[in-house]
Amino acid sequence: MSPKTKRKVEIISLLSGIWFVVTLPLPWIIADPNVAKPQLTVILQMIAFISIPFVALAVAWTLKPELTRNA
Repeated sequence: MSPKTKRKVEIISLLSGIWFVVTLPLPWIIADPNVAKPQLTVILQMIAFISIPFVALAVAWTLKPELTRNA
């Protein structure tokens, strides 16, 4: 595996791991009957909003890997 490909895999793995940790409580929140529908809607919107930067970073860093290099 070339260093460039290895770096892409590392970045995408890191972003996927962070996204997984952020969305980890989601199944328990949805399965809980005590959570009101407005609360669930707000929580889902927050998770979606938090996910946007990570998806954007994954796309940007995959397309332009020179953005990740140290100065």
